[in-house]
Amino acid sequence: MTAPAGPARRRVLIVCHANTSRSIIAEALLLRMVRERGLDHRLEVGSGGIAPYARDGSLVSLDAKFVLREVGIPDPPKPGATDLKRNTHLIAAADVILVMTDEQRRMLAAFPEAEGKRVLTLRELGGTSGDIADPAMQSDDVFRQCRIDIAECLERGLDRLLED
Repeated sequence: MTAPAGPARRRVLIVCHANTSRSIIAEALLLRMVRERGLDHRLEVGSGGIAPYARDGSLVSLDAKFVLREVGIPDPPKPGATDLKRNTHLIAAADVILVMTDEQRRMLAAFPEAEGKRVLTLRELGGTSGDIADPAMQSDDVFRQCRIDIAECLERGLDRLLED
């Protein structure tokens, strides 16, 4: 007799403008949370950029790498950015899409692949409102605070990602 199947593995796509800082930080933090809690079988996590200037293979921000290393994540989950305009299959495959800003939610609405998808800002996931501002071209402290804000939203919202 076969054991009953557990809950389906949910695909979470994390979106920001270029996929070089915020979404990379969020992807790395969420992947670690998933592994530490033994939820690998429940969540699959990826990320991408949605802005006109997002490009496949763009380098991950050095500042993003630094703030991840500060919390024990030696390397980002991937070496370069993913352009969702060229990889719309990732949008189509996602069960839940997390964006950093309302503007990104509006941009995402232009993609037919996003129609009917559950789309939340990261702050909505965490039970609040507002955007996670882009830390690009700002100080280490701004990047560090961005990482802290992202981590808090993910911690508070992890259970929501597991909901059907």
